[in-house]
Formats: sequence, C-alpha cells, structure tokens
Amino acid sequence: MQQSQNDVQVWALRVPGVSSSSLDLSSLDEEERRRMDAFVRDADRVRYGFAHVALRTILADLTGSAPALLRFDRASCPCCGGPHGRPVLASSPLEFSLSYSRDLVVVGAASDPVGVDVEPAPELEVAEQLAKALHPAECEEVEAALPEDRSAVFARLWARKEAYLKGLGTGLGRDAAADDVRGDLPGWCLTDLPVDSGYAAALAVASPTPSTVGFHRVLPR
Repeated sequence: MQQSQNDVQVWALRVPGVSSSSLDLSSLDEEERRRMDAFVRDADRVRYGFAHVALRTILADLTGSAPALLRFDRASCPCCGGPHGRPVLASSPLEFSLSYSRDLVVVGAASDPVGVDVEPAPELEVAEQLAKALHPAECEEVEAALPEDRSAVFARLWARKEAYLKGLGTGLGRDAAADDVRGDLPGWCLTDLPVDSGYAAALAVASPTPSTVGFHRVLPR
C-alpha cells in the first residue's frame, strides 16, 4: 500500500478467540515477547500479541520492510524532553499509533504525528466520576446527556482526548482538563471512528486541515 501526503490509514480489528499458542509471533522482538509473557491471563497475552503482530504487519506493508526487521524508538517527551514520547519507527518517517481494549484493536498510520484510541463505554457511575477530570465544557456535556446516553458521551470524549494526547506524545502527563476536545484543536484534526457498538474510538492528526482517512477491517495481505 502506498502512503501519500495527507493520507491517513486506520485499521479496526477484532482480537481472535484463540489461545496465545495459536498465534504466529515470529515477527515480534525479544522485548515484545517478554512483555507478552508477563501477562497472567492468556486472553491478555492473545490481545497483546495480536495487536503487536498486527501493527508490524501494517507498518511493514506501508514501508516495504519485513515485519520482523522493524525497529522502534521513542520521540522526546514534550513535557520534560525525556526519551519517552510517542513511539516512532527508527528507520522511517511514517508516524503511527496503536490502541486496544477488550477485543478491539485500532491502528493509525500517517505522514504527520497521529494518535488513535479505543474505549469501551464504562458503567454509568464510573463515567460520571471520571467526567469530573475532563475540561469543564466536556464535563458539562456529559452531565447534560440523558442517563442512558451518558456513558457513551463520556467514552467518545475520552477516546478523543486520549488520541490527542497520544499524538502529542504526552499521554496523561498533560492534564486531562487542559483541552476541550469536542472539536478540533489548534494544528490538530480530531475525528470519531466508526467502530463496534459498545466502544468509542477516535483519531487525532497533527494537520491544520482534514485528511483523507482510509478505514480498514482486515489486515493487509
């Protein structure tokens, strides 16, 4: 697949209902295998292994490299300058982001810094409590929603916020109340992604104008 300027590609993938021993993990490096093996539950190992194999498969297709040969690094953190900002490819300018929750994996790739996030809609009490940490305008939107809609409204806002913070490379090192993500932000375009019922997902791209987004449900062959 060719990646052109202002072109953003997004994948939303279902985690397979298999055991970790059934996954082809040959493309993962030693650190990824160590992290995967550290999970106690096999379902968590499957989720991690599938997500990282999928990421390598996608990035290999976009860069023309072999999945196992891809090497990852970290950009500088915008908060402190330390080497723990957003993940980057060591040998390609292609930007990417990975998020997974329960049985859904989302990957985004672009020529500009990019962030993706996927969130399950939480229980109502959890949504109402966590909403207090949001920007005041976002908190008001959650509180104004009907009780039956409140969890979905919160999940949408939280996914947009996490996607933006991942794109920045700060993560939650930046105050969750600092930015109102209900719309675009200066220099960033935020987009809701059409994922499965019960989830909210979002894409953030460091671009002053909207990008063309290709949306995929299966891995490249």
